[in-house]
Amino acid sequence: VDSFHIKKFQSNYPKKEALIIPSRINFVGASSNLYDYDYNFHGSSLVISRYLQTAWLWEKIRVQGGAYGGMCSFDYRSGSFVFASYRDPNLLDSINIYKDTGSFLKNLDLSSDELTRSIIGAIGQLDSYQLPDAKSLSNYQRLLIKYNDEERQKLRNEVLSTSKKDFQKFGDILDKAFKDPNIVVLCDNESANEANIVKLTHIF
Repeated sequence: VDSFHIKKFQSNYPKKEALIIPSRINFVGASSNLYDYDYNFHGSSLVISRYLQTAWLWEKIRVQGGAYGGMCSFDYRSGSFVFASYRDPNLLDSINIYKDTGSFLKNLDLSSDELTRSIIGAIGQLDSYQLPDAKSLSNYQRLLIKYNDEERQKLRNEVLSTSKKDFQKFGDILDKAFKDPNIVVLCDNESANEANIVKLTHIF
């Protein structure tokens, strides 16, 4: 699917949407396409996403915010970067944390040990152990999308060479991309109104 059809598909959905349920616990998501902000994919984004999950989002969304979990992911094929929280007592606070992520990265004083741990974690996800059936499926998927061994090795090299400067550069992109992100929340009607999310879909 080319970028034109992806954007056409995305345009059919509202910028902000609340799915209404009878609960005071929320599920808060925000996304933006980094390629719309002239980001050129680099393997360091996998390391940075790993760090954000285990440090920034863990501290802000789970420890301080009281949510059951906070996460982020980057689909480097489509360019979509997504934040999400799970069983979250907050709504606007979590959205503001997502928006502040770029500033956090730009001002981050990252230690060498933290950088090394994040690189190891990213490589572990990239080359995780697979049983024969899973290997066959992965190879078949790579064949379909014409993803060869040279590209895979290039990605590994970029992950392993991630530096502190890569964190700051990625922060610049997130800062621009999440000034006005796409937002989808699962919450009650009152919380949606407080967050000024006017497109309401009742699912219960």
